[in-house]
Amino acid sequence: MTYLITFACYGQHLHGGESGSVDRQHNVPRTSILGVNSARVAAERELMDQPPYELDQIRRDAVLDAIQKVCAHRGWSLLAAHVRSNHIHTVVEAEIPPERVMNDFKVYASRSLNRMGLDQPARKRWSRHGSTRWLWKPQHVSAAIQYVVREQGDAMSVFESGEH
Repeated sequence: MTYLITFACYGQHLHGGESGSVDRQHNVPRTSILGVNSARVAAERELMDQPPYELDQIRRDAVLDAIQKVCAHRGWSLLAAHVRSNHIHTVVEAEIPPERVMNDFKVYASRSLNRMGLDQPARKRWSRHGSTRWLWKPQHVSAAIQYVVREQGDAMSVFESGEH
């Protein structure tokens, strides 16, 4: 199976924020997402016990390297990845559920960042979950790769496989 997996850095994409978001009641494809709700954003921010996490260039490169390494270790095919300052997009082929892939990405990335010693050991880096979309057809895979690599604004830490 091929998946588009996206996850945010801790505190960067709060429900009700300007970019829109999903929650348990607003998560069906092709239906409305949450509108801007400053009160909800403020309430979620109040619950945070650490400041939002942001990836600078050194951290972005480390996260991209960790994602590539976990894919090589697990035998998954990484087709594309874009590590941004506040979120990560990947397109990956794997024979396990996408939630497990995303979890391994977060674990490997955190382990790599911990080894670098740039953050406190108990630093929260990732949102609780993320988005996992199944890509059923070749044109869906191509569109997802295009989205990840070329439609995110200025390129940050980017990988694109030549195998698609």
